[in-house]
Amino acid sequence: MSEVVYDLREVRRARYAVASVFAVHGAVTGSFATRVPWIQDHAGVSAGQLGLALAFPALGASVAMPVAGSISHRFGARNALRGLIALWTLALTLPALAPNLLTLCLALFTFGATAGMADVAMNALGVEVENRLGRSIMSGLHGMWSAGALIGSAAGTLAAHLGSDARLHHALAAATLTFLGILACRWVLDLQPAEDEEPPPRFALPPRSALLIGAVGFCAVFAEGASLDWSAVYLRDQLGTSAGLAAACTTGFTLTMAVARLAGDKVVDRYGAVRTVRSGGVLATLGGVLIVVSDGPALAMTGFALLGLGIAVVVPLCFAAAGRSGSNPSLAIAGVATITYTSGLVAPSAIGGIAQATSLMVSFCLVTVLSSGLVVFARVLRAGDRDRPKITRPAAGSDAAVPDPRP
Repeated sequence: MSEVVYDLREVRRARYAVASVFAVHGAVTGSFATRVPWIQDHAGVSAGQLGLALAFPALGASVAMPVAGSISHRFGARNALRGLIALWTLALTLPALAPNLLTLCLALFTFGATAGMADVAMNALGVEVENRLGRSIMSGLHGMWSAGALIGSAAGTLAAHLGSDARLHHALAAATLTFLGILACRWVLDLQPAEDEEPPPRFALPPRSALLIGAVGFCAVFAEGASLDWSAVYLRDQLGTSAGLAAACTTGFTLTMAVARLAGDKVVDRYGAVRTVRSGGVLATLGGVLIVVSDGPALAMTGFALLGLGIAVVVPLCFAAAGRSGSNPSLAIAGVATITYTSGLVAPSAIGGIAQATSLMVSFCLVTVLSSGLVVFARVLRAGDRDRPKITRPAAGSDAAVPDPRP
C-alpha cells in the first residue's frame, strides 16, 4: 500500500474551519430554542399543539439525512457543506413566520431537514480531518457545537428580554450565521469522489454496524434529552426546590457537557473510545443512582453533573466510529444520526409518560438503566479505535503528515 502524504497546514486549517461550522450549526439551534414562546404566541397554538409541532424537526431530519451522502457525492464535500449549512441557517427564519399550526409544522419539518443534512455533512468532514490528523477531534467539534448553542441562546435571551420581534431577531441571526458558515466552508477539506466511485443511493437503510453504534448513541441521547427537559422539573417537583435553583441545575448540566466535550479528545487519545465510553457509562450510571436516591438538591445536582460528564463524549465517538465502520461513511453517519435524533424525540415524552403513570423518580430509573448500557455495549465502538490511522510525525520544519500504511 502506498503512503498518502497530507499537508499538515491544510489539515489544521480544515480542523478549525469545520469546528467553526459546528459552532454556527449550534448557534442556530440556540437562537431558535430561546424564542419558542414567542413563536407559540404568534402561531396561536396550545401547549399540546406546540408539542406536536416540535416533533416535526426530528421527522424532517430523519427523512432528509440519508440524502446528504448523495449531495456530497454529486457536488463534492466542500460545496455540499457550503450549500447545506446556508440552507440550515436561512431556515432559522421560517418558524417565526408561521401564522398557524399547519404552517408551523411545515416550517419545522423544513427546519429539521436542513439541520439533519448539514449535520451529516459536517460530521463526515470532521471524521476525515480526524483520520488525517491521527488523533481524536470529534469530541472537541461537538464541544464547539455546544459552545455555539450557548452563544445563540445568550443572544436569544437578550433579544427576548428586550421584547424584540422574533422575525427580526431570526432574520438578523440568519444573515450573520449564513455569512460566517459560508466563510468557514472556504477552508474545509474539498473531498471529491473518485471517477469510478458509484454514487450512493438517495435513500437506503443504514448498515448493520451503524445500527449497533446508533444503539449506543441512543442510550446517551436519551439520558441527555431527559436531563435537559426534566432536570429542573425534577428538582422543583420531586425535591421542592426553588425555580431558580432548579434552572441552575439544567444550566450546570449543559455546561458540564460542553466542558467535557471540549476536553474529551485528550482522554480519548490516551485511553481509546471503548474505555472512555465504558468509564463514562460508569459515571453516568452513578449519577443516575444519585438522582434517584437523592433527598435534597445537592445530591441530585451532583448526580446530573456526573450524568452530563459521563455521556458528553459518547455521541461524537459514535459518529467517529460510524465514519470508519464501512465503505460509505456518509450513509453510516446518517444512520447513527437518525437513531440519535429519534432518541432525542422519544426521551422527553417517554419520561413524561412514565412520570404521569408513576413518578419522576421511576422515570430516572429508566435513564439509569440506559446509562448502564454504555458500559455493556461500548465494545461496538472498537472499530473506531482499531481503524484510526496512525500518523508518522514529520521531521522538524516539515508540514507533511504521512499516515502509517500498515493495517
